[in-house]
Amino acid sequence: MARKPARDGQPNPLAGLACPNEDCSLFNRFDAGNLSVVEWIGKRKDIRRLYCSYCGQRFSERRGTLREYTKMPEKAVQRILKCLSHGCSIRAAANICEVDRRTVQRVRRQAGPRANDFHQLQIARRRAPLGAVQLDEVHGRVCPPKKRLR
Repeated sequence: MARKPARDGQPNPLAGLACPNEDCSLFNRFDAGNLSVVEWIGKRKDIRRLYCSYCGQRFSERRGTLREYTKMPEKAVQRILKCLSHGCSIRAAANICEVDRRTVQRVRRQAGPRANDFHQLQIARRRAPLGAVQLDEVHGRVCPPKKRLR
C-alpha cells in the first residue's frame, strides 16, 4: 500500500516517525518520505505497522518507544511519567495511576536513560557561548529585610 500524499494544509501523519533500522541510510530521519502504513495490528487494530521503502524493513509504530511491549494506553504512560516527574514515590504513582508497582518501575527504568540522553543533548546545545544575557532584575535580596526600630 503506497503512502497517501498529505492533503493541502494537513500535516503528514507519519512525520513524527523514522526508520529504526540502524543499517538503513534513513535511520532516525524524521519525515523523510520513506515510510508507509502496511497494516493495522493489535486487538483493536489501532497500532500501525510501517514499511520503510528504502531498506524494506517492517516494524510497529511503537518500536523504540516506552510503549513497545505494553498494552497500556498512552495516557496511562503520560500520567505515570508526570507523577514521577513531580516527585511522587513509585508506590504513590502506582496508586494514583491505578497500575501495579512493577509497571511504574518498568516505565521508570525505560524512561530514565531516555531522559538522561535528552538532558545531555540539551546541555551540549547550550555549550556555545551566549551572545548577550538580559537581566530581569539588577538587584536581589538574599535575606528578608530588617525591621526598623521606631
